[in-house]
This record gives sequence, C-alpha cells and structure tokens, in this order.
Amino acid sequence: MEVRARAPGKIILAGEHAVVHGSTAVAAAIDLYTYVTVRFPSDSGNDDMLKLLLKDMALEFSWPIHRIKEVLPNFSNPNPLEPISCSPESVTLVASLVEEQNIPEAKIALASGLSAFLWLYTAIQGYKPATVIVTSELPLGSGLGSSAAYCVSIAGALLSLSRCVSLDCSHQGWFIFGESELELVNKWAFQGEKIIHGKPSGIDNTVSTYGNMIKFKSGDLTCIKSNMPLKMLITNTRVGRNTKALVAGVSERTVRHPDAMKAVFSAVDSISKEMATIIQSPATDDISITAKEEKLEELMEMNQGLLQCMGVSHVSIETILRTTLKYKLYSKLTGAGGGGCVLTLLPALLSGTVVDQVIAELDLCGFQCLIAGIGGRGIEICFSSSS
Repeated sequence: MEVRARAPGKIILAGEHAVVHGSTAVAAAIDLYTYVTVRFPSDSGNDDMLKLLLKDMALEFSWPIHRIKEVLPNFSNPNPLEPISCSPESVTLVASLVEEQNIPEAKIALASGLSAFLWLYTAIQGYKPATVIVTSELPLGSGLGSSAAYCVSIAGALLSLSRCVSLDCSHQGWFIFGESELELVNKWAFQGEKIIHGKPSGIDNTVSTYGNMIKFKSGDLTCIKSNMPLKMLITNTRVGRNTKALVAGVSERTVRHPDAMKAVFSAVDSISKEMATIIQSPATDDISITAKEEKLEELMEMNQGLLQCMGVSHVSIETILRTTLKYKLYSKLTGAGGGGCVLTLLPALLSGTVVDQVIAELDLCGFQCLIAGIGGRGIEICFSSSS
C-alpha cells in the first residue's frame, strides 16, 4: 500500500503588504498542486533506509534508519494527534543529518526543506524505512506557497498512514480529511513551515490545508467560500525578490509619509473587504458573473495602483501589466512584489484565442505562464497498491 497526497498552492488576491499594517487581505487556493507519495517497503524487504526523491530536480537523498535514530534518539512522537514544536536544538540536530547529504551548491537552498521533511517524518511516523517522492506544479520561490504545499502534503500523507485519523471519500478516488483532522494537518504543516521560514504567518499552510479562500486581518483568519468560477493567468516574472527588504521598504515609507500611507492602507482594506463580498455572493447566470468579474477587475487595478504607491512594483511587473492591458485584461502583482508573480483575471466568456495570444506575447518576454482555477479544494489523499 502507498499513499499519495496533494496540496494546492496559493495566491494573495488583495491586501499584501497592507496586511502588515492592519489592513484586511484575501488569499485563495489555486488548482496547481504539490504531490507527495509515501511508500513503505514490503515485509520481505531489507532496505533499512529513508529516501526522499525530488523528481522535478532529479535529486535523491537517503538516510540509514539507524543513523536517524542515532542523531534523533527521542524524536518519535507516540501520539501524532498532538503536534509538537521543533526546538532550536532539534533543528540543529536535524540540520546535521541534512549536511551529511551531498547537496549540489546550486541547490543549497533546499536544505531547510530537507530538514522540515526529516523532522515531520520522524515526529509522525517514527523510525520506519520508506521512500517518499515529491513532484510539484508550483514554481519554487515565486510567492505561490510552494513550501507550504510541500509541508501540508507531507503532513497529510504521513498522518493518513498513522491510522489515527479518518478520511471521507471525495471524488475521483481522492479522500478528504474531516474538520478536526484538517486542523491537525495544518498544525503539523505550520511546524514544518517554521523550520523553513523561521517566523511564517501561517496563512500559506492554512490556505493549502483547507482550500477555498481566507480573509485575514491582524492575525484573525476566516475561511470563506467562493460562489463564482474564477480563473487566473499567473505570470512568473522569474525575478527573485527579497521579501524582508520589500516589507522593510514599505515600513520606511510609512514612517516618512504616515498620513498618506495610512490612507493607502485604509483603501486596500476596503478593496479586500469588497472583493471578499463579491466572491461570496451567488452568481446565477453569465450576465451576473460578467458583472462581478468587471468589479473584480477594477478592484485588482486599484489594488495594483496602491501597491505601486507602496513602492513594491518592478519593471518586469509593469511589462506584464502593459501587455495584458492591450487585450483589455486587468492584472496585479501577488505576494511581496519586486518580481515574483502577477495575476491576470481571465473572464469566463473570454476567447481561448485571446488567452493564447497573451501567453505567446508574455512567453516572448521570457516569462513563465500558468493558468489556474481559484478557490479549489485543499489537501486530498489517494491510496493505491504499490507495485
């Protein structure tokens, strides 16, 4: 028997940066997933190893189980229903196991992800040999929640094999967790995110776990449900960005222009709230859907203007804005800005030919284009017999 889990990435629809200053923001799951397969060896097998295969990168890492026990003698958690935090001392011990691997210099940023995997695996499953395979449709480091989807899918797969959680059949062979089980997956995934990011907000793993959308303000998260189909073109600028520096830049601008920036953050708060209301209201036919899409396009355009006021746009983002506007499509950056990804709303009645033309033009600029449905399902599980 093997288990396969999938967890979605996320986008920020409205409110990035302003949320740090007390405004409302809206995040949503996208139907681009990270997949994790866990396969235990048969009883007849004598392969006493824990293996991690990152298929997209053609990388394989392995640890002898006796070595994991040696370095982490007290890590096996007798009760996976009670998530435990990874102490700084434990992080150091796990990192020492990761350092024993020959990670290519160009991939050294993966080290924290390997640490999160080792800790989650040992804390939930103990010292069992296994092969764990990871693939993803999400570009790394682009603000689409790839690390959260990774932690959520690992936690979900491991918990589903622990026999301490129940699953309900969903659709097409995929199972879903109940409410209390989702909370458990989310708590474990958040611990993995802490190993990777230090002080994550918890937003990314919550969206990836529960799916749909989340409205959040001053640490208060509310799950909301979309009542209209939404599709976005997500354009990855391929420009890396320093999130901490961008956040600090907005704060410095706020100190220099407190009244003006207060007005900017207040406007963003209104945009986020209105966007959440529109998305949650029912749309019964093409006319009502189109009317709601037009409002959302305006709100996205306004939010982008305010993000430019904050100083977090970038020449690559501006190129995408100009390109999509030629086709009367409206866009905004998502996440930290300064590069990263840009969202473009694709209206339900938009011609496929137009979409192809936009993507072709953006491709010529060297950007990566992805199309995603917005507000879909969270973590799901699938079982199969291993070959």
